[in-house]
Amino acid sequence: MKLSLDPTTIELVTAHLKTANSYFNRTHPGESTDRQPVHTVYGGAHIFRAGTSEKMADSALKHLKAYAPNFVVFAKALELNGHENLPEKDEEISTVADQLNTDPEAVNKKNTAAFFAYTVYQRVFNKLRHAPVEDFRIDFEDGFGYRPDEEEDQYAVGAAEEVAKGMTGNSLPPFIGIRIKPLTEELKTRAIRTLDLFITTLLNKTKGELPKNFVVTLPKVTVPEQVNALAQLFDSLEAKTGLSSGFLKMEIMIETPQSILDSNGNSGLPALVNAADGRCVAAHFGVYDYTASSNITAAYQSMTHPVCDFARHMMQVALAGTGIRLSDGATNIMPIGPHHPHDKQPLTVSQKEENHNVVYHAWKLNYNNIRHSLKHGYYQGWDLHPAQLPIRYAAVYSFFLEGLPAASHRLKSFMEKAAQATLVGDVFDDAATGQALLNYFLHGISYGAITEEETKATGLTLEEIRSRSFTKILQGRQL
Repeated sequence: MKLSLDPTTIELVTAHLKTANSYFNRTHPGESTDRQPVHTVYGGAHIFRAGTSEKMADSALKHLKAYAPNFVVFAKALELNGHENLPEKDEEISTVADQLNTDPEAVNKKNTAAFFAYTVYQRVFNKLRHAPVEDFRIDFEDGFGYRPDEEEDQYAVGAAEEVAKGMTGNSLPPFIGIRIKPLTEELKTRAIRTLDLFITTLLNKTKGELPKNFVVTLPKVTVPEQVNALAQLFDSLEAKTGLSSGFLKMEIMIETPQSILDSNGNSGLPALVNAADGRCVAAHFGVYDYTASSNITAAYQSMTHPVCDFARHMMQVALAGTGIRLSDGATNIMPIGPHHPHDKQPLTVSQKEENHNVVYHAWKLNYNNIRHSLKHGYYQGWDLHPAQLPIRYAAVYSFFLEGLPAASHRLKSFMEKAAQATLVGDVFDDAATGQALLNYFLHGISYGAITEEETKATGLTLEEIRSRSFTKILQGRQL
């Protein structure tokens, strides 16, 4: 068969494409395969202790028991799917709970809403009993405030000593780090000193070891030079302390319009990440600083404000495929009742009722905000108080469990049809659809919302799901 293009032209074009494609693949390696925590809990450095995560777990569990003693109360407060069909009376609730304990599938066939609500509640309850704090950030910024240098020095050293105790006692969460002050002209010296004091003290206490998944959070980033400065400081700290080169990682906080669009009108995000010299692992969105910088008044600052959706989508577009994890902000309305009991003066009926109303209102707001983030592709967010932890997991678990039956059936059917189709090159015609379904299960399993047993309905093995690639699964099945 005769061709029109000569070999020299083809060689030149393919060589040019190889260079461009190789560069793209290096800068866009795809979604990180590392585990992403479901949240980051922020707490002031002045109150951090080695057992802080364990105390938060106890507090979260007590809060859940106090305001949702059973799955029906929890479901109705959050308005979970089918909550209108759940029993009202205590005896009926107890009977259904007993049936769910002995034969959950039988209940599921008769009352799907009860099965769903009970499953969410039990998984939340179990998570609160077993390490509910996945990521903790020891805060030297907003949660700490502005203090005399001598005082911040003391807390930087003290927090490092507490982390060392936590490492010895195995009481730290799987992810941990510190948030320093921004590297602005006014605060750069203070931020650098705190960073140095904390890491140097911790390494001295632990004989050169840092916790696993340790990260430094850089807030209020406006220009790439601030990010690069932190990378340079990391280089120096590693050289001085004996840490391996590249060990220290950072996450940047997107809290200003200048980090979204630079002075030339271009997306500022790629330049910020590139300035980290490969040390940036995540970008966190700061809702309230960003809305304030956008001239949104306090009454309308919220996670669901349209300016926040714009910023979040800009982050997604600019950082898609780079391996940088994205995290959303926090709900700043705490589910804490206004009345507190005293030994000599217990709460009245009306005070208890007011407490419940306040807590349930805050629960629902927090739940809706987390669901908003999940629907927009943000699977991590901030939590500021132990009372928010039950809602974090309720929102995440319900989000994935709601779509589990349909997603399982759809992926199974999709795989059966795809197995009969022919690959064109390395890509199946509907690979994007298959990959989206696969991503649903990857996230759900990672966050504990979907069990390994529940994935069997897809027809895929756990190993195939963990391969993270729809195309690889198809290729493997065609061998």
